[in-house]
This record gives sequence, structure tokens and C-alpha cells, in this order.
Amino acid sequence: MVGIETLAKELQMRPSELLKESLRTYLEKRLAKVEAEYFLIAKRYGVKSVFDLDKKFRSGRLGEKDAFPDYFALDHLEAERKKIRLLLRRI
Repeated sequence: MVGIETLAKELQMRPSELLKESLRTYLEKRLAKVEAEYFLIAKRYGVKSVFDLDKKFRSGRLGEKDAFPDYFALDHLEAERKKIRLLLRRI
């Protein structure tokens, strides 16, 4: 396996710069995947957030039995999205 020092030298970059750009690219790719999954679930129920989905449960327009797994998935994806966005700002 080629090390970061070798790769950076070949690309005429500082190792720290290569690492930073690599991490940014990885997080952006992961964020795109999370947002795509989030969008698909939200679209399925005609909502924009986990809070909107919760409102549908509470109003009785949506049965918890049918959509509860997606509720938890949407909640998890929303938390993941926030975490990745925070990490991107810190890089």
C-alpha cells in the first residue's frame, strides 16, 4: 500500500493538504448518500423532516405500524446529516 507521504509527493502536495482534501471528499460523498436516502424516505411519506412524519403519526393520517421503521431511519439519517455537516465545517 502506498503511504500518504508518497502520494502527496507524487501529486506535488503537502501531506496535510492531501489528507484534508481526502477527508473532505469522503465526507461530501457520505453526505450525498445520506441525503439521498433521507430524500427517498421523506418523499415516500410526503414530508420534509422527521418532525413532519411525527405530526402525521400524531394526527392519525399515518399508522405507526406501517411507517415506524422509516421514522427511526429518518431520525438516524437526520442526525448523521447534521454530524457530517458539522465535521465538514471543522475541516
